[in-house]
Amino acid sequence: MIKSVTSKYLIDNDQDVSWGLTINTVGFQHIDPGQPYPPKSHPEGYSFLANKGRTLEEYQFVYITKGKGYFSSKGSDKKELQAGDMFLLFPGVWHSYHPDETTGWDEYWIGFQGSNIDNRVANGFFTPEEPIFHVGFNEEIVRMYRNAIIIAQEQRIGYQQMLAGIANVIQGFAYALHRHNTFEDPVAAQQIQQAKVIMMEKFAQGISPTDVAAEINMGYSKFRRLFKDLTGYAPLQYIQELRLQKSKKLLLNTSLSLTEIAEEIGYDNADYFSTAFKKKNRVTPAAYRKNSLERLRQ
Repeated sequence: MIKSVTSKYLIDNDQDVSWGLTINTVGFQHIDPGQPYPPKSHPEGYSFLANKGRTLEEYQFVYITKGKGYFSSKGSDKKELQAGDMFLLFPGVWHSYHPDETTGWDEYWIGFQGSNIDNRVANGFFTPEEPIFHVGFNEEIVRMYRNAIIIAQEQRIGYQQMLAGIANVIQGFAYALHRHNTFEDPVAAQQIQQAKVIMMEKFAQGISPTDVAAEINMGYSKFRRLFKDLTGYAPLQYIQELRLQKSKKLLLNTSLSLTEIAEEIGYDNADYFSTAFKKKNRVTPAAYRKNSLERLRQ
């Protein structure tokens, strides 16, 4: 069994930084039951005493795939970790973690920094108060960590951009899977997914949010609340997004008039369509078509 593998001291340049995310370290570590933690093989510069903790100058996403343990930080109380949990370490925030002596654990990690993650934190997607993500055991996440380790060891041209892509996807998986797995009602979550399919299939037919709620057999007030919790959109707003996305394709790929497009995507008239389109895109449908076609001819 591989005990540990680490790629450390990954170098980045100004071009890498402008990409939006740079990777500092990536690795895997197996800890046997009763083994001291961190072990002597822990990367230099990242080692710490579990009873004292540490702070870092970067973010790290750590994924526990076997065993159990404990995590604590300045922003949250001490919590137990199970296999399938991930936790995010924040720069400048004190933290400590270690495996349970009776089980040990397997851990993957990737460390990064840059404007991509800074913006997600600023917009509340990740917070020091909620650093743990219950994602379950996911083979795709494991595969991404392993690929990142290989890429970091080889360090071919453009490796920082390849690693940044993996780190961004890992962040997306952690955020989305945690939201799905911790949702209070899995049956309702499935109903909301069904509602999204209905909307995609019938938005051009003038279907309303109340119609959708009725089709999935859910009261409208509950439907509206749960839909927004899971998608970030109110139901009517989601339907409008689908209509406007479709309208862009029709504007670019057909010669249909604005009246015909409005009818095609479920609006009552061209004026209402134009108003909604301009509010969303800051340009009229006619101007969007003209400007886009001119760019394609250049």
